[in-house]
Amino acid sequence: MIYDMLLLRFGEFILKGKNRRRFENSVFLHVKSVLEPFPLVELRNEFGRIYVYLNGETANEPIQALKKVFGIASISPVIVCKSELDDILGTSYRYVEELNLQKSTTFKVSARRVWKKFAHSSHEMNHHVGSKLLKNFEMLDVSMKHPELELRVEIRETETYIFFEVISAVGGFPRGSNGKAMLLLSGGIDSPVAAWSSMRRGLTTECVHFYSYPFTSQLAKEKVIDLAKVLSGYAGEIKLHLVPFTEVQTSFTGQGQDKLIITLMRRSMLRIAALLAEREGALAIVTGDSLGQVASQTLSSMNAIGRATELPLLRPLIMMDKNEIISIAKDIGTYDLSIQPYEDCCTLFVPDSPATKPNLRIVESIERSITNLNDMILDAVERTETMVLTPNGDGSTKVDSPVEEDWF
Repeated sequence: MIYDMLLLRFGEFILKGKNRRRFENSVFLHVKSVLEPFPLVELRNEFGRIYVYLNGETANEPIQALKKVFGIASISPVIVCKSELDDILGTSYRYVEELNLQKSTTFKVSARRVWKKFAHSSHEMNHHVGSKLLKNFEMLDVSMKHPELELRVEIRETETYIFFEVISAVGGFPRGSNGKAMLLLSGGIDSPVAAWSSMRRGLTTECVHFYSYPFTSQLAKEKVIDLAKVLSGYAGEIKLHLVPFTEVQTSFTGQGQDKLIITLMRRSMLRIAALLAEREGALAIVTGDSLGQVASQTLSSMNAIGRATELPLLRPLIMMDKNEIISIAKDIGTYDLSIQPYEDCCTLFVPDSPATKPNLRIVESIERSITNLNDMILDAVERTETMVLTPNGDGSTKVDSPVEEDWF
């Protein structure tokens, strides 16, 4: 079917009062950038909605792109006609005819007279349109409560919109509308979902990945880059900070406290992420922790690990079970990449019996005993490579190190 327009509805931020206009403008700019590959389209912004006039463009590809725009709750492909009774009846008939219904289908008409000077009320239009359709399509039966097909007729002064589909989009808050955070991105299932969840809440999310060459392969690194590219499809672009972690990680292996290695590694990761956050102007750190899922995600472990930084730690998956996380990963397109068998630095160094209730005093004592740990952390930050990734390409640039800072 050839549609004339896409009707985009905003998400929950429309309830935010004074910030609403700022949020709407942000979504409009995101929509505009997403639709750049479609030169024929024209946009119109209206209170609570965006109208995308297709002008001959097919609807499917723009819809798929717009479903990823944060702040858009739903999309309806629309047929447009004149706001005259005969045109509305004729267009409604042709619309249902093109649906080519093959089985008995319940329906109702929901007319809305936005233009109050139109000669017929909403109730009258329900009857006029519904009667014409019932007379011409034998497979249609009326159902007012739970129809399979709800034909919506929105009558405005200059034109009338006719549609029935309401396609769910990602919703949430506009991209970048709630500040910036650094996200610890591994190659697993959880952290990409945490990244998507934080972006959906309006956070500009920069990803931080730790690799330990030669213990982790180039394929593991490329896997994370591919995951970040998928995530960039929701944000337009995304920064990925690749941190060389070998020296820091191996410094913990000769301390006689193998059960605490994961705790020690993750605390150093948070310190490095905090330094990167300071340099990039981020105000929080996001992790993919899910309570009790593994040893480092018990409440005791998260408490000991989280003490390594004063920045707020955001854990969007904290109360979700694995099946919920997997379902989202499949929906957003990261699952198939995440299950590729390339191990990250944490997986390779997991002891047989990791501590589930690490003693913070002992952990801090071990850190103090490694006299050059602070220097190794600063060196890792200095040698961090930053990539700016987009869905169809990438760029890489070396970054400057932050001002030196003592952690202990």
